[in-house]
Formats: sequence, structure tokens, C-alpha cells
Amino acid sequence: MRLLISLLVIAYFVGVGVVLAPTIKANWSTGPASQFAESVATELPRALAWPAAVYRSIAEKPSAPEKR
Repeated sequence: MRLLISLLVIAYFVGVGVVLAPTIKANWSTGPASQFAESVATELPRALAWPAAVYRSIAEKPSAPEKR
């Protein structure tokens, strides 16, 4: 059970990193550290909610079963 929970936590944090990667890449060396931290902090709520965004994108596809 610990292994399963560990894998889920690792997958969650990898997903957060994947969502934040474009922001970090775009702002890494373009401005001061305060601007970098501000841009990451702005994107952090969206990054932490990536499972909900993935679920919505899957549920809204036409190939998904109809909701009753």
C-alpha cells in the first residue's frame, strides 16, 4: 500500500513539473528572480490542479460514454 501511495505522489509531482516546465523555460533567464518567482507562483494553482484538467479533457471528448 505504501508503494502505491508513493507512486501516486511521484506521478502527481511529475505532472506538476510537466505543467510548470513551459513557464520555467520561458522565464529562467529573461528577468530577475522576483519576476521568475512571480510567474511560477501565478501558474502554480493551475499546475497543482492538473489531474482535474486531464479528467475534464478526457470526459469532454465525443468518444467518452454519455453521462446519465
